[in-house]
Formats: sequence, structure tokens, C-alpha cells
Amino acid sequence: MTNSTSTTTTSATRAGHREWTALGVLILPLLLVSMDVSVLYFAIPAISADLEPSGTQQLWIFDIYAFVLAGLLMTMGSLGDRIGRRRLLLMGAAAFGGASLAAAYANSAETLIAARAVLGIGGATLMPSTMALIRTMFTDPAQRAKAIGTWSGVMTAGIALGSVLSGVLVQYFWWGSVFLVNLPAMALLLVLGPFLLPESKDPAPGRFDLLGVPLSMAAVLPVIYGLKEIPSEGWHVRYVVSITVGLLFAALFVHRQRTTASPMISPALFRGRGFAPAVVLNLVSSFAIMGSAFFTTQYLQSVLGKSAMEAALWALLPSVPIGMAAPVATQLVQKGVNRAYVVCAGFAIAAVGYGMLALAGSHALWLVLGACGVLSSGIVVAISQMTDLALSAAPVERAGSASSLLETGAEFGGALGMAVLGSIGTAVYRHEIPASAPAPAHETLGGALAVAGRLPGQAGDALAAAAREAFTSGMHGAAIAGAVLLAGAAVAAAATLRRIHVRQTTAAQPERVSA
Repeated sequence: MTNSTSTTTTSATRAGHREWTALGVLILPLLLVSMDVSVLYFAIPAISADLEPSGTQQLWIFDIYAFVLAGLLMTMGSLGDRIGRRRLLLMGAAAFGGASLAAAYANSAETLIAARAVLGIGGATLMPSTMALIRTMFTDPAQRAKAIGTWSGVMTAGIALGSVLSGVLVQYFWWGSVFLVNLPAMALLLVLGPFLLPESKDPAPGRFDLLGVPLSMAAVLPVIYGLKEIPSEGWHVRYVVSITVGLLFAALFVHRQRTTASPMISPALFRGRGFAPAVVLNLVSSFAIMGSAFFTTQYLQSVLGKSAMEAALWALLPSVPIGMAAPVATQLVQKGVNRAYVVCAGFAIAAVGYGMLALAGSHALWLVLGACGVLSSGIVVAISQMTDLALSAAPVERAGSASSLLETGAEFGGALGMAVLGSIGTAVYRHEIPASAPAPAHETLGGALAVAGRLPGQAGDALAAAAREAFTSGMHGAAIAGAVLLAGAAVAAAATLRRIHVRQTTAAQPERVSA
């Protein structure tokens, strides 16, 4: 039986030049926030030589940004709904700019770690606020879909651009320059934001859920930490315990949100038809894209022997079709193609990308790059449509909370993809590496190549070749698993989204969906 929810259909206000200019202002800091995830890839050696951090400090320099960002997304999304998304965005931009300046001129590892943590706080305010403001500025569904498609493409491309930008800046300037590039965009946002961006917030938010803040962080951080360490360190007890502790706190957080009078994340969000499937399928998308990146970056450098800079430049090529994927998907939906079929096609295309990766040998540069392009394009199609569906299903007054849930799910999905697919690849690698190889060669491809470099003549060459073949076999196993997952996601998308249609409403009314 088909249920329906009736709504009064009226014409939404169409955005003009002011709103599209504001979108451009929002995209610049968004690009930099996404780039900061990978901007240290080439700067770490120079930082290590200058600041001489310990091994633990170096890990914290690299990881603290992503940890703080993931842990505070839900808090900042809820806070923006209460105090105003524009206000929170401008506060975050000021913090991000100040922390960038402090990081650029840090004279100790401790100072740099602290600055990176503040960058994570600023990033956590910027990401859900930009998405929520797009929901507010673009009340016309067709225009909002185009804006969200642009947002999705920028987010995906920023991670790839970050590593290349850091390589260029470190080569011609000093490592602090990778942080100084943030300042012009943040300054532009602080100057133009008050004039171009509308203020919006929940008119009746209730009390802020102070207990929900530590509970949400205790739920997110241990799980993200455990999932990030598993690909390189294996399923050690401490990482399994970390994930278990996080899941227990997640259960407490969910219970708190269901029972408190003013929850940080309202359970009513999940009653919007299409919202829950959008969050889950968005998580699967991040799982797929980050899981593939775990292998392709190593493949370019350790299997094909490219330098870090060469690998980063080659990795830009798959970004070219990404810019066209979201607009094409949006056009198809606006021309009447059921969104479910577009999302299904996106996942199917991404599955083909994984299939191509499963066919790549140890000397298949173009096939791997093509696979990355196909995979990324399919994923961007899915992400753009899932983001649009989730924001359309959520009431306007809870746009910040809805955005933060999407982003938190994406962080979980990315870490889970690296953990699961990385573990599959590692298991296959260890099975394929010759039993006679030295012990370090059985752990990772990097360890095998390091050992091979110390062996004389043909023995070293033979070990290196065997390790590269074993890694490629591991990539094949992970790619097959990824293809199966995405094929299942395509079927799930067609089944769950087929009868969900977003109707156009006025800007003053939250959009609903009918099924």
C-alpha cells in the first residue's frame, strides 16, 4: 500500500545573482577545509626536519584535525541552528584564519598540534553551516539541487587538490605556506559574508543539550580512531576495544536524544521520508571512495614507483570527470528521471570503477586512473542526490543538524571503508607474499620494499616484484568486495527511493516528501 503526505504546492522564491555570488563565497572556504584533510601529505617531511617532533607528535600533527572535525560536527550543526548559521560560520572563519596563521609560524610541535586542533574546530563550524545556508538561500528545489551538486563536487575535488597544492608550495616556499593560503579565502568570507549571507536559525530551539556534547564526542572519536588505525596496524585488541567503547557511548547518545526534551539531534529528522536512507547511502558512498584511495595512492607510489609529487599530479586526472557528474545527475532528475534510478546508476557506475580496479595489473597506470575517474564520478552522482534529498526532507529550522549528521556519517563511512577494505587487501597480501620472505615483508608493501632495498642484486629485485604482485592481488580482493557492496547499494537505492518524490513548497514551509 502506498502512503502519501499531502502538502500545499506553491512557487518557491528563485535565487538571484546575490545568492549565487554568496554560493561562490561559501565554496572558497569549503574548498580549503576539505583540502586541509590532505594538505600535510608533502609538508610532513619538512615539518619534521624543522620542528623535530617525536613519532607520536607527528601522528597527532597529521590526525588531530580530522579527529576534532569529526567529533564536533554534530555539536556545531546543532549550535548553528540555535545561535544562527551565518554567525557560527563567521566565527568559524575567524578561528580558522587565526589558527592557520598560528600553524604557519609555529615554532614547536606542541604549538602546531594546538593550531591544527583549532583548525578542526573551525572546520567543524564551516562544513554544516555552508550546507545549511545553501538550504536556506536556495528554496527552489531545482536551483538547490544545482547548488548542492556544486558543493559536492568541490568537497570531493578539494581532498585531491590539497595534496598537490602542498607539494607545490613546499617545493617553492616553506612548509608554513600550506596554511597561509587559507587566509585570503577566510578574509573574503568575513568581509562579504555579513552582506551576502542571510541569517537563519531555529526560531524555537529549546535549551542546548550540554550533556549531548561529551556523549557525541565519546561516541565518534574512539570509533574513528580505531577504524583509522586498523588498516595499518591490524585488528589489535586496543583498537577493537576503542571501537566497542565508542559504540557503547553511541547507544547512550541515541538514548539521550530520544528522551531529552531538547535533543541535539532531533529524532524527528528520521521521520522525514528519505532522510534515513540518504544518510546511510551517503555513508556507503564515503566508504567506497576512501576505501579505494587507500590502495590507489600506494599503487601509484609503491607499485609503479612514482614520486609523491608525480603520484599527486597523476591523481588529479580522475578529478576531471567529477566536475561534470553532479550537474548531469541534477539535469536528469529535473527532466523527470526518478531520483532512485539516478542514484542507482551512480552506484552501478562506481561498481564498474571497482571492477576496472580488480582487472589492473602491476603496470596499469591508465587503467587505474580510469577506474578512479569512473568510481569517483559515480560516487559524486550518488552523494549530490543524497545530500539534496536529506536537506529537502529535513525542516528548514533543523538544516544545521541535518547537515552535521550527513557529514558525521561521511566521516564514519570513510574510516570504515579504509578499515574494512584495507584489512581485506592486507589479508590477501600476506597470503600471497612468499613464505620465505623476511618477516617485515609480510606486514606491508612498504616494509617489503625497504627489505628488498637492502638485499643484493636479484634477490632484492625478486622480493620487490613479489611484494608488488601481492599488493596488487590484495587490491583486487578489496575491489571485488567494494564492487559487491556498491551493487547492493544500487539495489537498495532503487528499492528505498523509488517512491519518494520531493515536492516544491514555499520558503517558509519545511519541505515534505510523498511516497
